[in-house]
Amino acid sequence: MTEAAIRQTKTIHEYLADEPDVDVSATHAALWDILSELRDRAQQRFPMTQQPASEGLDYWATESGDYEGSLTTWTGPQTPHVAHSWIGNRKASILDMNFQIWLGPHIDVPHLVVVFGTIPLQFYYSELVPRRDLMVDTDYLAKYYDEDNADYLAMRGDTRFTWSVSHGTYMRAFLSPSAHSYTAERSDETLEILREAVNSRFDRWLSWVDRAEEVPADQQLALLDRDQRIRRNGYVLDPMNKISEGFLGVERTAQLLAVRYGRDEIAASREAHGLPPLD
Repeated sequence: MTEAAIRQTKTIHEYLADEPDVDVSATHAALWDILSELRDRAQQRFPMTQQPASEGLDYWATESGDYEGSLTTWTGPQTPHVAHSWIGNRKASILDMNFQIWLGPHIDVPHLVVVFGTIPLQFYYSELVPRRDLMVDTDYLAKYYDEDNADYLAMRGDTRFTWSVSHGTYMRAFLSPSAHSYTAERSDETLEILREAVNSRFDRWLSWVDRAEEVPADQQLALLDRDQRIRRNGYVLDPMNKISEGFLGVERTAQLLAVRYGRDEIAASREAHGLPPLD
C-alpha cells in the first residue's frame, strides 16, 4: 500500500503514538482564529444568547495543565444551538476545535459543522448536515448539494490533502455528499486553503438561509425531533471522546459533551413541545 493509502485509515491513536510531543501552539492559534471569525460572523447574522450550561467554561484546564480547552454555546430564535469549542494539549500534538450551527425547524437548510484538529498533522472536517433523506428527496439533494459539488470535488482532488476515514461507523453514516474529512501537513499554505474553503462554505450557507422558505407548520415537530437526535448522536458517538476520557475521566468528559451538544436546551425544547426525553 502507498503511504497515502495507509494514511487514509490510520487511527488518531496511531498518529499520536508516532509523534506524541509536538508543540502545535502556532497551528492552534491560526485555526482557532478562523473558527472565531466564523463565530463573529454568525453572531452578527443571528441573535443569540449564551446557554447557562456553558458559563464559566470560556477557558478551563486540568489541575496538571495537561489538558485544557474552551467551550461556549448559544441559543437564538433561528439557531437553537451554536457551539464554539476547543479541547486538547497544545504542547503534545492533540487538539480538537469545533464550530457548529444548528438551525431551527422553521427552515430545512442543512446545519453547518466545521472542525479543525491536530494529530499532529492538520485535520479538517466540514459538513452540511442534511435535514431530509437524500436518497429519497432528490429535489433537496439537488437544491443544496449540487450547488456545493464543484467545491467538494476541487478539494477531493487536491493532493495536498489526504482523505481521512473515521473508525466510527456512526460518524461514517453521518457523512453527506459534501463532507470534507482530510489530513494535511501543517503549513501556511494549507492554512490559507482551509481559511478560504470554510469562508466560502459559510458564505454559500448564509445565502441558503437568506432565501430559505418556511417549513410547513405540520412538519416542523418531526424535523425538530430528528435534528435533536442527530445533534446528540454526532457528539456522543464520536470515537474522539475516548481520548478525552483518557485525560479527564468518563464523568468529566460526559459533562462537557452534554454542554457541547446542548443537552439542557434539548430537554427544555422537548418538554415544551410534548416530545419524550432523549436521555
